[in-house]
Amino acid sequence: MDRATFACSTAFFRDHSTAAQGAFCLPGGHVDFIEKVDSFTYSDFFRDYLIPNHPCVFSAKFTEDWGGRRNWVTRDGKPNFDHLLQKFGEAVVPVANCDVKEYNSNPKEQLPFKEYVKYWKEYIKNDYRSSRGCLYLKDWHLSRAFPEQDVYTTPVYFSSDWLNEYWDAVAVDDYRFVYMGPKGSWTPFHADVFRSYSWSANICGRKKWLLYPAGQEEYLKDLHGNLPFDVTAPNLQDKSVYPRYNQSQPPVEIVQEAGEIVFIPSGWHHQVYNLEDTISINHNWVNGCNVAIMWCFLQDELAAVQREINQWKDPMDDWHLQCQLIMKSCTGIDYKEFYNFLKVIAENRISVLEKGLDDEASAKNTPKAAISTLGMLHAVFDLKRTVKVLTSLSANEDFKKLDLTSLSPPPEALLHHLKAAIDTALL
Repeated sequence: MDRATFACSTAFFRDHSTAAQGAFCLPGGHVDFIEKVDSFTYSDFFRDYLIPNHPCVFSAKFTEDWGGRRNWVTRDGKPNFDHLLQKFGEAVVPVANCDVKEYNSNPKEQLPFKEYVKYWKEYIKNDYRSSRGCLYLKDWHLSRAFPEQDVYTTPVYFSSDWLNEYWDAVAVDDYRFVYMGPKGSWTPFHADVFRSYSWSANICGRKKWLLYPAGQEEYLKDLHGNLPFDVTAPNLQDKSVYPRYNQSQPPVEIVQEAGEIVFIPSGWHHQVYNLEDTISINHNWVNGCNVAIMWCFLQDELAAVQREINQWKDPMDDWHLQCQLIMKSCTGIDYKEFYNFLKVIAENRISVLEKGLDDEASAKNTPKAAISTLGMLHAVFDLKRTVKVLTSLSANEDFKKLDLTSLSPPPEALLHHLKAAIDTALL
């Protein structure tokens, strides 16, 4: 490794382990840099990062064969606007204004992609200033809108992806995004949807990440329990507003170069800056390693809703259902859909264990092919983790208060099938 990828306020320290070629001691923690593709396996990633929930950075060697890195970038490493306009000029994309705060995020609008590129070019020419503010193309579902485009291939390390496996199955949504923004664009302080893992790969440009390990966000809340919009704002030093800020650890700081991939652990809050004109691929994902964290998050979200509308509990006959509806409008899922999520994941793995792969399932990029690639023991691991969460969900009093007659199979039958499949696979 010939350069300092990570910034540290005091000094750089190189370390070595079986899993990583280089590592640095940073404020708030330890981040590994994975240099070589051929010496780093899925098992290494599973053992050293997924299970312990630790961040890491993959070198640009892991993305060097991506179509996006060949075609979306000019020879001098800048966004290839001409190519992008040719492929996507007529698309409509979501664009956030980084200079405006609306509640605890940036307001978004839908713009034609060609209009956004025109703005971006003018913004660069005007020394990164505009009366329209700093606009950032975020959360663009490009792979869903243009599945034929050769942009990237999901690395095997991130292939156990239950979120996208489920939402692809129900054909409603996905959690695969493209981000494009000028130097100075940024994303406010947040944790990812459902407290999922995320990975982010720079097609071009550079990012700075400020990461806080799960739990540290509690020290960053104000007197009312609200998290800051900008974790670098001077008013966090005001003890009368943020009384526990001085108890927080300094953030883990990562500078991500072109081509590199950052792995963000489950439940870690973060704030991100584009240091140059940058294009990135971002996925959120959940699997057997963090599905229990997702379930805890959903319980916390429901409890928060129940506290908010507790005064209406007695006069409202369907209060518990209304709480579920409000939670789904805020988070994107309720308890019954979470059950269906677990069911789809479980049944895909049971099918592979019991029947193997048919010709259609063997096709590249299908969920069952990914399950097969990771092996039988991984499928069994997934089922065991599903059993634990499904058992907890089935015993949950709020879940039992819902009308569960529409669930097929019933939770008890699904649990029985899961346990039988595990026992048979381990014979």
